[in-house]
Amino acid sequence: MTKEEIKFFDALEDIFVGAKVEGESGYINLMRIKSNYYKKGVFPQLKKDIDDALKPFPKFRGELFDKLYTFFNRYFSETGSIYFRYTPFHQNVYEKVYTDDKDVILFWKTHMLYYVKTDRLFKNLEVEIDEHKYYFDVSTLEYKKANEKREIIYEFKEGRKDGMMFFNVLYSERGKKTKIDDILRSLKKEGITTTEEELNKAFRVFEKQSEVDYFINKNAKEFLKEQFNIWLYQYVFSGESEWTEERIKELQVLKDIAFKIIDFISQFEDELVKIWNKPKFVLNSNYVITLDRIGQKDIEIIEKIMNHQGFEEQVKEWKELGIVDKEFNKNNILENSITGKQLTEKYKHLPIDTKYFKDLELEFLELFDNLDNSLDGWLIKSENYQALNTILPKFKEKVQTIYIDPPFNKEQDGDYFYSVKYKDSSWITLLENRLLLAKDILNNKGSIFVRCDYNGNMFVRLLMNEIFGEENFRNEIGINRTKKIFTGVKGYNIATDSLFFYTKEDEFKFCAQYKQREKEQKWLNMHSPGERKPPERIIFGKLLYPPKGRHWTFIQDTIDKMIDTGRIRIKEDVEYVDLRGNRVEGMPQYLTSEAELLDSNWTDIPGYSFSTDFSTENSEILLKRVIESTSNEDDLIMDYFLGSGTTTAVSHKLGRKWLGVEMGEHFYSVVLPRMKKVLAYDKSGISKEKDVKEKYNQNNAGGFFKYYELEQYEDTLRKVKYEDSTLFDRRSVQSICFYERLKDD
Repeated sequence: MTKEEIKFFDALEDIFVGAKVEGESGYINLMRIKSNYYKKGVFPQLKKDIDDALKPFPKFRGELFDKLYTFFNRYFSETGSIYFRYTPFHQNVYEKVYTDDKDVILFWKTHMLYYVKTDRLFKNLEVEIDEHKYYFDVSTLEYKKANEKREIIYEFKEGRKDGMMFFNVLYSERGKKTKIDDILRSLKKEGITTTEEELNKAFRVFEKQSEVDYFINKNAKEFLKEQFNIWLYQYVFSGESEWTEERIKELQVLKDIAFKIIDFISQFEDELVKIWNKPKFVLNSNYVITLDRIGQKDIEIIEKIMNHQGFEEQVKEWKELGIVDKEFNKNNILENSITGKQLTEKYKHLPIDTKYFKDLELEFLELFDNLDNSLDGWLIKSENYQALNTILPKFKEKVQTIYIDPPFNKEQDGDYFYSVKYKDSSWITLLENRLLLAKDILNNKGSIFVRCDYNGNMFVRLLMNEIFGEENFRNEIGINRTKKIFTGVKGYNIATDSLFFYTKEDEFKFCAQYKQREKEQKWLNMHSPGERKPPERIIFGKLLYPPKGRHWTFIQDTIDKMIDTGRIRIKEDVEYVDLRGNRVEGMPQYLTSEAELLDSNWTDIPGYSFSTDFSTENSEILLKRVIESTSNEDDLIMDYFLGSGTTTAVSHKLGRKWLGVEMGEHFYSVVLPRMKKVLAYDKSGISKEKDVKEKYNQNNAGGFFKYYELEQYEDTLRKVKYEDSTLFDRRSVQSICFYERLKDD
């Protein structure tokens, strides 16, 4: 082969195989499959096609391979992702940016991709420091499934006679740390003397390996063919001034071979898209239900729980969560009454986790005729794209309000429970992929709030305009960011974050709110003594009559103006009999006096909670304002960047249903315990607010929710198998990649 051929085929192999990575993961399995696909299918078939096509044009061989290399080398990253890695031929891209419809639109180089994750490409590495040699072995490294934050830890494996020290490299699980003291003792036994400082220096050198983004192209064939046509067009019109018939045929061969390569690449990429968008299996499903919900149905099941072998573990959990004290006695859960046994008031909201009672779980669930209607919420441990895509058929157009605070702090990794080292384009792609799904889950009168800081607000506004429409932008709300910092300041203190408020449609559910004044404002029923004519009024589009012997307090014109300023509402849980004798659900009420309508400056309340170790925990009062202004009781609220669980906690306290998605391990250590305490009655946060106490207090807490994990993209890739087949066979879904069908849950 010519040097041009070798260069091209080496580059093409890199495209399919990517950078060689050691360890165990779904992606490494995928790289092996890609390698087989290339070596057994692509390479021999392509070589034959090129040889046949070049028989009439032997002199064109070197130029063909040179041009193929020049084009394809621009669009492939070291992970095999297909996008604008480097392309100076950008002029035609502008045609997509500047349109007749929009003056300015957002365009970024990874817009045609699914963002999967950012991870390091770890390789076995030998490091020499102060005449000591360290060898880091990653052959057993289990890679991260998504963007969860996990630290690298090291275990000493063995020492060699020449002084080489071998270390296994692992990702930490459940907070496990590198045991430096144990390593130093083991090395000393091997006759090797080093220091903690030198060890940490070697570890830092190893960890400087490259960090890369993983993407999948949504439509690789369309993208690459379009780019090749642009490239060829520009070459033709910037090249020779005269074209012979033979030269035109040579370029046709170039195009045919390029499109053949694109077909090879896109066939594989299309399979990855199918796997990425495949609904995922439900794993480790459990329920949390308070005793009062069970007791209302069957008090005898509570006795079964108390006598179950798992009850001791359940009590241990309650004590760890502070739900019961150390002196707790299970015999005090039930008491005798005239009608038989019943729950004591003190313990009626104890949360039962069915993971301790799996053989009774079905018995719990059979108590409820409609399980979904009986549930207050769902917690899902998953990378959020996989979660949104999996639940979409079930929750399509069911969610009333979405609140998200997506992590984006560039290199400021800090104490977060997840990775936040996103590049601008990666972050926009991550957000865009998930916002498109979220829009389908939102109902037609729904709202979405996206919180971001100064790093991302310029992107979010344009992206939200693109997805939800500029006409559905409602507000950019200013909210408190942090406490003031007086040291190391390089400019004005950054005091606020942005909260972007969009709706799905022009008509949406909204209740204007008022800033609290020293003198409390009150909502009063909007009727007064005595009858007046005409008695009826149009309120929120409905013709309503007052109660018998009463009249509506205001004339129609005043009512219309008060509705416009948010000073009239319908209190849905109040019934009355109107003057015609009809029972009406929902009483018109009005705000007693003029008050200050809330504007887009929300710095009157905290933006973050500083009462926990979770550094980015949104304050409950902030979520209360968001939820109450855009939803009613029993509406469904969702947060798919759940963090510490503030959105779900506040939703439950306000009588809403809720759905939360979180991928980090703190799902089990922070979010799940928090929601269990909310069911048992959590006194913190907005529980102290007077209007919340009426809905959520120690007498009417309780609840019922489901929590589970989802199989992840990495899990699916681990199961993928390669089987030989004819390329471009319609059965390629089975022949190139194999994956299981989703079981219903």
